[in-house]
Amino acid sequence: MSDPVHYFGVRHHGPGCARSLLAAFEALKPDCVLIEGPPEADGLVAAVLEADMTPPVALLTHGVEDASRAVYHPFASFSPEWQALRWAAGAGVPARFIDLPVGVSLALEQAGQLNSEDDKPDGNEPDAEQAGAQQVGAQQAGDQQAQPVSADAPDPVPSRRGDPLDWFARAAGYADGEAWWNHMVEERGDGEDLFAAIGEAMATLRAESGDDETLDPKTPRARREVLREAHMRQCIRAARKEGFERIAVVCGAWHLGGLQADITMKADQALLKGLPKLKVSSTWVPWTYRHLARESGYGAGIHSPGWYEHLWQSGLDGERRPRAIGWLARVARLMRERDLDCSSAHLIEASRLADTLAALRQRPAPGLDELHEATRAVMTLGDEAVLGFIRDELVIGDRLGQVPAGVPTVPLQRDLEQMQKSLRMKPEATQKTLDLDLRQPNDLARSHLLHRLRLIDLPWGEIARTGKSSRGTFHELWSLQWQPEFALRLIEASRWGQSVAQAATAAVAERCGGERTLGALAELVDRVLLADLPQAVIVASRALQDHAAVTGDADQLLAALPPLANVFRYGNVRQTDAAMVGHVFDGLVTRAAISLPLAGDSLDDAAAAQCRDRVLGAQSAIRLRDPGRQTEPSTQWRAAIAQLAAREGAHALLRGLCTRLLLDDGLITAEDAGTAISLHLSRAAEPGKAAAWLDGFLNRNAVVLLHHDGVWPLVDAWLSGLDEEHFIRVLPLVRRTFAHFDAAERRDLGQRAARKGGGTAMVPARAEWDEARAALPLPLLRAMLGVDA
Repeated sequence: MSDPVHYFGVRHHGPGCARSLLAAFEALKPDCVLIEGPPEADGLVAAVLEADMTPPVALLTHGVEDASRAVYHPFASFSPEWQALRWAAGAGVPARFIDLPVGVSLALEQAGQLNSEDDKPDGNEPDAEQAGAQQVGAQQAGDQQAQPVSADAPDPVPSRRGDPLDWFARAAGYADGEAWWNHMVEERGDGEDLFAAIGEAMATLRAESGDDETLDPKTPRARREVLREAHMRQCIRAARKEGFERIAVVCGAWHLGGLQADITMKADQALLKGLPKLKVSSTWVPWTYRHLARESGYGAGIHSPGWYEHLWQSGLDGERRPRAIGWLARVARLMRERDLDCSSAHLIEASRLADTLAALRQRPAPGLDELHEATRAVMTLGDEAVLGFIRDELVIGDRLGQVPAGVPTVPLQRDLEQMQKSLRMKPEATQKTLDLDLRQPNDLARSHLLHRLRLIDLPWGEIARTGKSSRGTFHELWSLQWQPEFALRLIEASRWGQSVAQAATAAVAERCGGERTLGALAELVDRVLLADLPQAVIVASRALQDHAAVTGDADQLLAALPPLANVFRYGNVRQTDAAMVGHVFDGLVTRAAISLPLAGDSLDDAAAAQCRDRVLGAQSAIRLRDPGRQTEPSTQWRAAIAQLAAREGAHALLRGLCTRLLLDDGLITAEDAGTAISLHLSRAAEPGKAAAWLDGFLNRNAVVLLHHDGVWPLVDAWLSGLDEEHFIRVLPLVRRTFAHFDAAERRDLGQRAARKGGGTAMVPARAEWDEARAALPLPLLRAMLGVDA
């Protein structure tokens, strides 16, 4: 009796393998399909035929008790495993995953029996083993940086001697195994005959490379492979016992030798006996082509998912020449959308060049290498910027998959999906700019949602730091881009609550217990206010008060004021209650005022510069809170500034700064400021301290020099009176002070210095007056103004 098991060794996400697999299935008509993948997901197979299921998607398998332990298994439309699942579901044939259960793999890793660094399956392909240490040649898209090999190769176990496929490539005249596999397999569709050739080649390669000898269960990586292949053999034996007549096994090509090896059931049972297992749960989640790409950090291992999709779609009809023409047409369309010159002549010449390159290289049809070189030479004339967006949008692509609403999800994810639908915020893989007008209820609700998601470590949106900003106008400018890993973060965040608001509030409460600085707690209060979470504001404010009550650190107290002051700016637009944090802010101001005078003592120059920034930030915050400067905390703050300005032991930089702040607030007159300058810039003053005081007083702003006539001569007299030694000492400090002025201010200062004595008058002190000439325009002026003589 013939063996009912038929093996199909594939490359994960290989369009040629997928096309050949469908042809082989139509010829074989299997009555059972076994696929290398997570057995925990067997109950989700039927969903592949639902109308709302659109690849790329991924099976997410995560620990029930610890959701951070998770594995992804992505699928694209051109993945052989995806096509096998769809074929089996459509034909009513049982389809099962046969890889080592994820629960076992995670438990072994947790127990330290598998190497979590080198061997952890990060779950980005149905065969999750990675070959991060290997390097291959340049990408098909022309990227010259070498990339780590992963499962887009025909599932090789890493070898210290390099990629085993490179041996085939060198024998056939190809640059590397990647290019050889693409041209020999992925651009063909030979049905079951192709898999017979793959099986023979990979079995020989595995035996000749010596990698079978490395599969020693004592080493972590080999232990994983031994256990996986043992479990798959056991699943195949179980299918045989069930009496299936035609069993199709779809696995990574490298595993063919292991699955067909002459190993007894007893030996496999001994290997698998007593393995630990974690409780896990599986679901479908959307995926993106960018996460299938190798450089995304996920080991899916395909250089060019967009190109593979093109191969899959254009190769279904068996025609090869339209595949190249269609690709160049897409490139031309993309260039024309950006108003770049690309005529029909460009397309014709690029196509001819690609065909010529393929012929010179003895290849049946142009591949991505040839099309890329033709595009570079003819259509972009070597412009790397154009090649960059062609690679991003076509070679990789920005497709985001979709899963049916009925797949298992946590309540938090369902709540977010409902909010996205009601607020008309569709998740997209491409980066999108969202300009929110906070005066509009719907935009305000969108802002609240985005801020809440950031509190649960799900940064769907990043707020802009330039242009229109939430701090300066009625607008918030967000940059949105949905990432597939957000699905796992939602599962992890579900421990905080079943809705976004509940989860964000609980996350804030948990974070408050771990924060140790007033500045961080104040930032948290600001973020919570932006998220419109009243209960979380109470919790965070109480934590801030409690921490402030036991600290006298002026630096922390000053750092906490600017974030809290944001609520007093446009609070009515955001519909936040400023009174909720007003009393907290006032208490911090009082404590900061008490600590400030002593904070300036015994500081070096770096610490004094940091303290200056803190004082300026606190000054701005207090002005926001109390523009009229009438409250008691404001009065206490001004008194503290005056004390620091007069304090002998304080750093000269801070004393000069406080004098300037008193002048700006009108608490001292220009004459008082002139007296202070005369004192600190006198000949008796130590030059270094004098320069530091001047730096603080000018406060990176030349207005006082330009418009206070009493200040200029004092500074001028001080500099002019320095001897050579002192002048050389203070010159770097003075130059640093003036370097902070903008170009217009420095130009005005130079013009004033060029005048005699630095005065403001540009006319001679005694001007000649010609009364006769002055009377000449009087008749005309009377006529224009209608004034009688």
